[in-house]
Amino acid sequence: MLARLQIPFEVLRPDCDETPLAGEAPRALALRLAEAKARAVAQACPQALVIGSDQVAHSDGELFGKPGTRERAALQLRRLSGRSVCFDTALCLLDTRRDLLQVACVPTDVRFRSLDEAEIRRYLEREDASQCAGSARSEGLGVALLEYMRGDDPTALIGLPLIALCNMLRRAGCALP
Repeated sequence: MLARLQIPFEVLRPDCDETPLAGEAPRALALRLAEAKARAVAQACPQALVIGSDQVAHSDGELFGKPGTRERAALQLRRLSGRSVCFDTALCLLDTRRDLLQVACVPTDVRFRSLDEAEIRRYLEREDASQCAGSARSEGLGVALLEYMRGDDPTALIGLPLIALCNMLRRAGCALP
């Protein structure tokens, strides 16, 4: 997704514990993890703009993270069937040149259709949703599982809110486009 902005970048994977803290609200969790990821990568990038992002899906106080396996993805989809879910996508831009931090959280409200077992099985046979919060890859076949997606930035649901990122990059001195 970052390639859409036509700026040079390098991808580094942070090593971060993504376990929620006791009583931590979903939005706070997403923001904390986005910043932790940026700070973890920043150690290796002393003169750079470092982007961290994280997404937390939640409904009625229940968190829906990355399922990790096809079986857990099927479980999540059964739980989400017919429900509205908020996907909080947090973004952090850390300017290591000046030690300046910008953070934002972009919510997207999603409603899952009522799903039957055959639909869930067919979907998971065709799409790997094991690393996708909520188990529905909206940029792929997962869009067929949904009734609607509502939010200010369609890229937020995919995991990187590009509109918010462009604003942050401009504030950091980048000329876009």
